[in-house]
Amino acid sequence: MWFNRRAQFVKGDVRKRADWERALRGADFVIHLAVYADVHPEYANFIDTNVKSAALLYEIIEVKRLPIKKIIIASSQSVYGEGHYRCPKHGIFLARPRNVHDLDNGRWEIFCQRDGKVAKPVAEHEDDTLDPMTLYGITKLAVEKTALLLGRAIRIPTVLFRYSIVHGPYQSVRNFYSGALRAFAVQGLGGGRIETQEDGGQLRDFVHVEDVAEAHCIALENPKADFQVFNVGSGVATRIRDLAAIVAEETESLFSPISGGTYRTLTPRHSVMDISKLKKLGWKPQKTLKDNVRDYVAWVKNYPEAIRYMRETYRKMVKTGYIVSSQKPK
Repeated sequence: MWFNRRAQFVKGDVRKRADWERALRGADFVIHLAVYADVHPEYANFIDTNVKSAALLYEIIEVKRLPIKKIIIASSQSVYGEGHYRCPKHGIFLARPRNVHDLDNGRWEIFCQRDGKVAKPVAEHEDDTLDPMTLYGITKLAVEKTALLLGRAIRIPTVLFRYSIVHGPYQSVRNFYSGALRAFAVQGLGGGRIETQEDGGQLRDFVHVEDVAEAHCIALENPKADFQVFNVGSGVATRIRDLAAIVAEETESLFSPISGGTYRTLTPRHSVMDISKLKKLGWKPQKTLKDNVRDYVAWVKNYPEAIRYMRETYRKMVKTGYIVSSQKPK
């Protein structure tokens, strides 16, 4: 159990009224991070955990007249979907999800919808058109609208945080769906070769959990954050193959990372955040990507069972069709 000994731990379920009522006793602020984001086809659970639990939170606060001062709700970069891209000739456009035919043939990039040329990703901004392409992303968009609506209705300041990929010590090793660092660390420490999906050229935004924790503190204390949506990331575009190389070095892997040509369905090619809005509140990420990798690897070394979890999860993702092998010859 990795909790501050001064903290009160309440074991419960955010879908249950009685558990919320116990947890809210004596509380001044609420940071709602509970989420269902696994690869199981339990579709109703996405709605119950990610949306209805937040509605239940506001309902209890209103009915019980609880003196909650502010609420932070966890959203995600997934609300942006494939995101916006720039064509040198035709300008910025909202990209459509990549089709299976292109992915099967190793055509990984996003192409201009008018001239078919490779387009460059544009950093995600809070005011962008939102186009989630997974049920998880749809529920995150739904909880954003639900929380802002109810927060205004019962006059409780509410803040929405759209997280990029958050990593750090004490993170679960059992859910590998959004965890390139987790998968790479386990592969490297297990003595195997680190393998990236697609061609390893995907861009992602990785942020350290300690920086994210600081962002929460700032948002709770600053009234300028009230009823606002913020991107929470590093603002740095990192290629997956570069992350793999850093992990290989940190885990002292004997092998250089390779690109296996597999791909995950319903996954954007690139995803990097514009964090300028949150920085205006005085927040700035302090940890580098190497800090992120070093801290996580040092922690996961203590959990050899992580290797078994990773293998089981990988098999499950292949079986359910979340990971697919490209038909392009390697």
